[in-house]
Amino acid sequence: MRKLIIFIFIFTSLGLINAQTGCKNRYGDTPEDSLRCLENISAFRVYYEAKNYVDAYQSWRKIIDICPCSWQGVWAYTQNIFDNLIREEKDSLQRERYIDTLLWSFDVRHLYQGDRYSMGSGLGAKAFNTMRYRNDNYEQAMEWFTQSVEMEKAETQPYIWDVYFQMAEQFVKIKQDTTLIIEVYERANEYIEQSIINSYKKYEKVLELLDNLNEAFEKEQIDKLEYDKRFKRFSGDTAAEMKRVDMYRKVMTNIEAKFTPYAPCNVLEQVYGKKFEDVKDNIPALNKIVLTMYKRGCMSSPIFIEALEIVHKANPTAETAYLMGNLSLSNNESDKAIDYYNEAISLYETNEQKVNAYYMLGLTYLLTTEYGKAREAALNAIKIHPNCGKAYILIGDLYAQSGTRCSGGDMLPYAYNWAAADKYNKAAAVDPSVAADANEKRSKLRFPSSEDIFVRGLSKGNSYFVGCWIQESTLIR
Repeated sequence: MRKLIIFIFIFTSLGLINAQTGCKNRYGDTPEDSLRCLENISAFRVYYEAKNYVDAYQSWRKIIDICPCSWQGVWAYTQNIFDNLIREEKDSLQRERYIDTLLWSFDVRHLYQGDRYSMGSGLGAKAFNTMRYRNDNYEQAMEWFTQSVEMEKAETQPYIWDVYFQMAEQFVKIKQDTTLIIEVYERANEYIEQSIINSYKKYEKVLELLDNLNEAFEKEQIDKLEYDKRFKRFSGDTAAEMKRVDMYRKVMTNIEAKFTPYAPCNVLEQVYGKKFEDVKDNIPALNKIVLTMYKRGCMSSPIFIEALEIVHKANPTAETAYLMGNLSLSNNESDKAIDYYNEAISLYETNEQKVNAYYMLGLTYLLTTEYGKAREAALNAIKIHPNCGKAYILIGDLYAQSGTRCSGGDMLPYAYNWAAADKYNKAAAVDPSVAADANEKRSKLRFPSSEDIFVRGLSKGNSYFVGCWIQESTLIR
């Protein structure tokens, strides 16, 4: 068997791997090899536990050279050994040798322990570590990631997906092309969903084993000791599968969030359109489509509309009711919008969540000229969130549009605009984000003329009560 240094030399100088394709004898080819193998495994354990990684590495080399199939720990601990060696090494040339050896290990480990490692997982680990230690080689790493994912498919590990998608983001920024990130997103959609399905299948299979175990114990076909042993193992298996489901779901959530900025509506329609028929009965999946397309402003998309209607009918929530209200409002269906916003308000669990629904309810009442109800809704938003500038602007708009309701008789012409100006001023004071809009609206208001003020014996700076439906005191300008 060739020495490790030969493996490294071939790998670094030619870019090729000439590793053995398996082990004829697990602990070496001769009795002497077997003895040396066991001695080095024992030494490795001692050095590794003592965190003496330099000496552990020497034993690691000998195990790889003599008996790479002997012990799974020799490959399981490789990452940690080399991470420490690389971090502590001061000599740049030796550091590069360590990196070469680490990357080489991912190319060959499946040859010696194929029941634990695959070629695809090795490529993924190699790409991951390339980005850690040689991130200028990102194009090669991206190629390895893609090869790994296409080989592993649903078996691709969550951490690989995380880094793979981060790299896709970098490619968009470097190359100004979204093609790759869309391809990565499509792979993630397909394979991560399958990963979750696979875990659920395993979970259900173990549940059947648990049922059979309980039945066997009740019939006294197994004793308590054996029952406890199997129950512990099966319970651990179910917990492990649910943990995998949780990890993959978190990864997909992160990918969805990262993908959104790169996906205009036409791109989202293309991506979601491909899987829409397959997820029509999958309410959580449809809900993701709804929220993503809403955040991207794709509310006119037929996919968004259909998904939202399905989700709200099957599982109405405050969020879907709110979005149904927005959809109805965009379709000039004010009565429906009012019903949906009220439904959302009743379903939200916290007051803070109700602010936008109250605001949109008030805006809808403004459109239906139900000014009293509109103000009430806006005031409810302000009661929850005193710095809700847009709610003050809404009330200002209500007052500014009250000409036909607050004119004639003893009412001072345009006095209602003083009340409107008060609300615009308040909006600008409490919420800088709406200050420009509030100030612009105030600048366009028409106030009572000096002559009208004088005729009524009024003076600037005095208090003035605006009657009609407004019923508020203001100052004469």
